[in-house]
Parts: sequence; structure tokens; C-alpha cells
Amino acid sequence: MRAKGRNGFRVFRCGMAGVQAVVARSDHHFARHTHDQYGIGVIESGAQKSASGRGPVEAGAGDVITVNPGEVHDGAPIGDEGRFWQMLYFDPHVIAGAVADIRQGRPGEFEFADPVLRQPPHAATMRQLFTAMTAEQAGAELRRQELLLTLLAEVMREVPEPKPVPRGIRAARERIDDDPARAVSLADLADLAGVSQFQLLRAFDKVIGFTPHAYLIQRRVQLARKLIAGGAGLAEAALASGFADQSHMTRIFTRSFGLSPHLYAVSMRPAQASSGPC
Repeated sequence: MRAKGRNGFRVFRCGMAGVQAVVARSDHHFARHTHDQYGIGVIESGAQKSASGRGPVEAGAGDVITVNPGEVHDGAPIGDEGRFWQMLYFDPHVIAGAVADIRQGRPGEFEFADPVLRQPPHAATMRQLFTAMTAEQAGAELRRQELLLTLLAEVMREVPEPKPVPRGIRAARERIDDDPARAVSLADLADLAGVSQFQLLRAFDKVIGFTPHAYLIQRRVQLARKLIAGGAGLAEAALASGFADQSHMTRIFTRSFGLSPHLYAVSMRPAQASSGPC
């Protein structure tokens, strides 16, 4: 299941709904971006550094890495050889259901507290979960469920309550989230927030981690990814997610995810796994 060549990505459908598996070998420098999913994986060789919402991160072979939905992060290799990793991405409802089960119904938000976990047992459980998620044989469903609960229970720990997002910034962010494809001006967002355009610009960047425009682009590329995964054509996805054209979407998509929309679309075809250069 290795990604071939110096730069290669393979994206796999998983036996559990709401889960996606990625195997990658890359020396790509990822720009600042976010995911709308939880991610947890293992660096198998090489090393990488990144700036995340939980501070600067360095991870090497055997380390488990995590990312939370909406967390602003980037990524770059340490050294000249790039890095090889395997990753599972979970829609938030999948993690929420598993965490509620572990907590026996007790309410509370969940996030991965540690961007890097260096305990070998965590890596071993993660590898087993990856294998179970991508297995095609009958009877793997029980194994997937067991390993997901086991892994989450292993890595869970209490984290401080996040600082609340100011009401005005929340209103501006929700306006973008509600319809990323729709054009919006800085004046529109400032009116919603009840502040000047400059105040909104500075406060939004400080609280969210992106300027309003950069956040809008992130939401559009995430929407495009969902549309492509659902079978939309590339030109259709670009138009429906608010990009000027397909080439614009392709540039942003590749910069954010490390592979082109075309390769992602190929990998998402039913019962198909593919590989290729980024």
C-alpha cells in the first residue's frame, strides 16, 4: 500500500462510512490550510515540521500525528528525502459518536490535545486501524469499531476549554460557512460584525488564523473536495464552489492537499485505488 515514487498519493475509500484513508510519500511544502475532518496518522519514514494551532510541531518516523477540524496548519519535510506517512480522516460525526460511547453519554467537546504522540503502542494501534479500515474482507466491521474506540481511548485526555469566538467574528465566519460559493465583501462582513473593515480584518485573522479572504478560499476548496468525492466533474465542482474557473480551483486544491483534483477524482471512483505524482 505504499505510495510510489518521490511524490505520490493514494486515497482509499474505507469500509466505515465517513472515513477516508491516505497513503503519501512527498517532499511537498503544504501552505497553511485546514481540514473539516479529524485526522490521525503515522509517519513511517522521514520527518516533517509544521506550524499548527497547538504550536510548532516536529514529527519523525514512528510518531503519530493528529489534526482537528478547522485547525490551521502547514507542513514541510525535514531534510531532502521528504516523508512517507499514512493517515485516516474522520468526519466529525464519526468521532463524536465514538467519543460519546467512550464517555458513556457524558457531554463535552473533543479534540486531539497532542499534535504529536511518540508512544509506540499508539502507532501500533493506528497501523492496525488503518489496515482494518482499508480491508475488503467480510467481517472487518467489528474489528474497525473495536480499534477506533481503542485508539481514541488511548489518546484522549482533558484539554482546556477553547476561548469563545467573539460574537461579531462568529457572525462573519458563519456568513462564509453558510454559502462559501457566494461572493461577499469585506464591508458586508464588517457590517455583520458591527465593526470597521480594518477592525474585522485584524480580529478575524487573530481569532480564526486566516484573513476573511483566505478563510473563504479554504471553505471553497473544502466544498470542491466534497463535490468531487461525490462524483461531480471538475469544471462543475469549480463553478459550484465559487472558483473563477477550473484552473484556479486546481492551483488551490493542489497547494492545500498535495495532489491535483484529477488524481483525487480518480482515487474516489468506486472500488478503485490509484497512485500518481502530485
